Amino acid sequence: MREHLATEIVDKATWQRAVETLRAHKVVLPTFEELARPSRIPEPNWAGVSKVDPGAADPANLFRVHWYNTPNGDARTSHPAYLELPPELTGVRARILVMLGKWFPMISAHKVLAAYACLVPRLVTGQFDPTRHRAVWPSTGNYCRGGVAISRILGCHGVAVLPEGMSRERFNWLEQWVSDPADIVRTYGTESNVREIYDKCHELAAAPDTRIINQFSEFANYVGHYAVTGQALADVFRTVAGGDESLRLSAFVAATGSAGTLGAGDYLKREYGTRIAAVEPLECPTLLKNGYGEHNIQGIGDKHVPLIHNLMNTDFVVGVSDGGSDELNVLFNTETGRQYLAQRRQLPRELVDSLGAFGLSGIANVLAAIKLARRMDMDENDAIVTIATDGAELYESEREKTLNTRFAEGFDDVSAGEVFGSRVLGLADDNVMELTHVDRQRMFNLGYYTWVEQQGTSLDDFEVRKNQAFWQGLTQLVPAWDNLIGQMNEEVGVRAGANA
Repeated sequence: MREHLATEIVDKATWQRAVETLRAHKVVLPTFEELARPSRIPEPNWAGVSKVDPGAADPANLFRVHWYNTPNGDARTSHPAYLELPPELTGVRARILVMLGKWFPMISAHKVLAAYACLVPRLVTGQFDPTRHRAVWPSTGNYCRGGVAISRILGCHGVAVLPEGMSRERFNWLEQWVSDPADIVRTYGTESNVREIYDKCHELAAAPDTRIINQFSEFANYVGHYAVTGQALADVFRTVAGGDESLRLSAFVAATGSAGTLGAGDYLKREYGTRIAAVEPLECPTLLKNGYGEHNIQGIGDKHVPLIHNLMNTDFVVGVSDGGSDELNVLFNTETGRQYLAQRRQLPRELVDSLGAFGLSGIANVLAAIKLARRMDMDENDAIVTIATDGAELYESEREKTLNTRFAEGFDDVSAGEVFGSRVLGLADDNVMELTHVDRQRMFNLGYYTWVEQQGTSLDDFEVRKNQAFWQGLTQLVPAWDNLIGQMNEEVGVRAGANA
């Protein structure tokens, strides 16, 4: 794993070919510091960005791979887009703040940041040759789309690997972005079938010049979210708190998924003492019960512990049901549901209309935040921050399935009230585990079977992750990688703004 953490050019010839490829594609690479603080993007590099469609395969969109975009992508905001959910919606007094990922470019999801963070360090250290390597992106949906998008912009060959049971919208997007249908590889199952993804990657890796960029084991995924997402969440909290020193940043809640986003919690814990809650589906309670199963909270792979999950720094595990995310996807995104929330619950229509910014995993994160607030008796002086990875537009087909199966006789005002009452107001604070040191050790050890026995990680590389000094050392990679990005940009020599 350590070869992916290089901080110097390891192959000059490969590096030079990457330079030539980026020059041909008129690419300027943003640094991690610029993505964390977009106001620091040089104006010449930003000047043409607003002229480019955020959904286009254009190098200018690399400068939108951050949390500070406006909905139409024409400007950089002073703070990330977020929603604060009032007690009338959540049923708890704690202030729940949800940072929105749907305004990221190309894929309308924050996983494009993880893809950028994983591929660019390989390029700038001479470990990935765009002229002969193909990048394989194993995923349960959004990460492989981000990988395909970043690969195409950088002149690299990207291959998406994802379960065949993922939402139709994901496949529709991929079909528009790959040059060869064979670059969409469908594996058996759904969210819970990560092992099958890994098996396919082993098969693909047998081909010459294939590079598997596995979000579950690429520490650059963790580093990117620590450096970029962590600071963005802190900005959301500071925006809400203003000068109110009584408001505490009490918890960060995020689904396990690849565990990259959970790296942002390490940043918040360092800065604010924030406690970190990992979310998983009750239908597949891997951490909670060493369990198994199948679920529909798309975006959360499970039945294994990601190598990049800093489990020894995790404070809670919260289980939520996919029934809640499926049914709230209907409540939040049908006119009947929205009318119920606006008229019967008297929620502001602007807020109600904004709930479409939550995809399935975002809804799950919100439900976990509510459960945590109830369990820990949090009040108006406690802020919980979480994220919505993507928006509801990626789950229209899933909404149709829920309507056809659970509401076959129609979704009316009574149905809306029942969903809100059972899935939000009646949400119990069960399946919330506050972790002891022994709990953390048990969960950490569970990863051995995936990474050492199945995937061939050395025991030393596996065990070093118990030590927080290892994770703190990872965060020191950013300045070195930014220097290498600057060096490559200088060699590429594309005129600032010419990429727009």
